[in-house]
Amino acid sequence: MQLAVFDLDGTITRRDTLLPYVMGSPVSTARKLLGVLTFLGPLFLFVTARRDHGQLKSAFIRSILGGATRSWIESWTAQFVPALLKQAVFADALSAIARHKQEGARLVLMSASTDLYVPAIGTALGFDEVICTGVRWNGDHLDGHLTTPNRRGPEKTRCFEALRSRYPDLRTAAYGNAGSDLDHLHLADQPLLVNASPSARRKAAHLGIPCADHWH
Repeated sequence: MQLAVFDLDGTITRRDTLLPYVMGSPVSTARKLLGVLTFLGPLFLFVTARRDHGQLKSAFIRSILGGATRSWIESWTAQFVPALLKQAVFADALSAIARHKQEGARLVLMSASTDLYVPAIGTALGFDEVICTGVRWNGDHLDGHLTTPNRRGPEKTRCFEALRSRYPDLRTAAYGNAGSDLDHLHLADQPLLVNASPSARRKAAHLGIPCADHWH
């Protein structure tokens, strides 16, 4: 048995998923324009190192989708996920997932993207477990602040270590695409960096982490 852990954005999907999820949502053009203007403030603070990735993510969600009802979000997610999986995933990633599944591995999708839609992607792709960034609700309406740490970098490493502790008898395979994934990939028995930038590939080589040619 094996524990196979996959990143989402840039590893399974061809691009970031949060931007198209938020900006592609059926919100009025006026609301989107107002939201983008509102978001400029948090974006400036991020660029000047006074906000982190999680705070930026929360601000972006709140600027466009804040206040949306749970049923509205669920309806949009039900449209977004099938279209994403049809048009914007790497066939090689799907093949790797299928191979691990056929071998009886426990599949875990671990992403910094949010639980507005990542669990639905995990279900559609047959994952056994999903670890992602939580987003707060205020009753039936979306609040948009985060309920968990942003599942990126050191936090993703912490989650990976927790998985290894829960399944101490399983060998681990891990797939990621970014420099921020290297710390947890370095802990895996069978790591693989895919679709990575030249700088991430150089760092991976220094750590002894194998790199794949660009997935298709």
